[in-house]
Order: sequence, then C-alpha cells, then structure tokens
Amino acid sequence: MTSTPTELRPADLGTLVVLPWSGAAPDGTDMPYLLAYSLGDAAGGPQVTTAAVEQLLVSNGLPVGGDLVDGTHRPSLPITLLVEAGQAVVRMPRLIAQAPAPPEWLAAVRARGFAYLVFTTRAWPEGAPGRVVQPAALAAFAGAPETLHAAAHVVLPATSLRG
Repeated sequence: MTSTPTELRPADLGTLVVLPWSGAAPDGTDMPYLLAYSLGDAAGGPQVTTAAVEQLLVSNGLPVGGDLVDGTHRPSLPITLLVEAGQAVVRMPRLIAQAPAPPEWLAAVRARGFAYLVFTTRAWPEGAPGRVVQPAALAAFAGAPETLHAAAHVVLPATSLRG
C-alpha cells in the first residue's frame, strides 16, 4: 500500500514561537540557542500541530529526534538564520519567524558565527508571546527529554545584511 504525503496547511502549525537565549557551553563561553515551538493552538489542537511541525521539518531535510544537522557544512540547507537590527530571523520554505534577541545572545552569535536551533514538535502553550517566561520554566521545557527527542537539532550559520 502506498500513501501520498498530505499537503502541509500553514494553519495546522498553529502559532509558532522562536525564543533566543544564551547559556554557558562546555568550552566556557556562551552558546546562542534558538528554541522554536508551536503553542498547539491549531484548530485540531496539539496533535495536529505536532504532526504539521514534524512534516515541515522532515520535508526540509531536518530529522526529528535524529542526528544534529550542521548547517555550517551544508550550504544547500533550506533553513537560514538572519541576525539584523537586534532580531533573530529564521527562514525556511513556508515559514519566516522572527524574535527580538537579547544583547547577550547577539554577542554570543557574533562571537561564534552560528546559533544552535532546537525546533521541537512538542507544543508549549505556556510559552505564549507576551507572557513572562521564567528561566526555570524555559529550562524545564527546553531540557525535557520529551522536548529534545521530539525536535530537529540544527547548527545554523548566522548571516546579516551587512555581509
């Protein structure tokens, strides 16, 4: 039996959020991270958004729960990171998401030239824009095995309009 992939409906993704933060890496310097997730607020609920986000990632060559994708060695990767005017902008086919970036994140991405993206299929309604996300809540969600195993992990080279 063969099945044909269903067309991705952008509305099924729900509200997508990109959250930049930085933290100490094993080498002792700050690592710029990006966490991308849906609020799970599509018409069909979190199950629909989970499936839609997974379809978006896999159709763009980003394995969910698989190996780290190193975009610094894959120039044809269809996902990019633009850092400009204090904003982190993640772009891929069918998606452009941006978020204001804190100064420490901007400094870390400037120093490293890339950011580590965790794009999870796990919905996080508590991380809605406008809500104050406490560091402990962010750490609990971002570091949870359920979040990490349901995510694509990508090292994204940072570009800017200035070159």
